Amino acid sequence: MCLGIPGKIIKIIDVEQHLGVVDVGGIQREVNLSCIVDAGENLNDHVGDWVLVHVGFAMSVIDEREAQQTLKVLTELGEMQEELAAMQMGES
Repeated sequence: MCLGIPGKIIKIIDVEQHLGVVDVGGIQREVNLSCIVDAGENLNDHVGDWVLVHVGFAMSVIDEREAQQTLKVLTELGEMQEELAAMQMGES
C-alpha cells in the first residue's frame, strides 16, 4: 500500500531544482516540489504549506486540518499495529 504522508514545507533550498525541506512528524527531509508548482509561480510562496509527500515528492497541497486528521489516523494505525504485534507475541 502506498501512502502520502503529510508534511509542512519549512524552507526552499533550490529554486531551480524545485527542492525544499519538509517537516514530516518532526523529521526534516529534502522533497521535490515540482508537482505542486505552476509555471511562473514563486516557489517561496509555498513555505508554510502542508503537502502530501510520497517517495520524495510533494504530490499535492492540502489544508492544515486535513493534514492533522491524516496524521492522527496514521498515529492510531501505528498504535493498533503495536497492539496486534503484542497480541501475536502473547503480551496482551
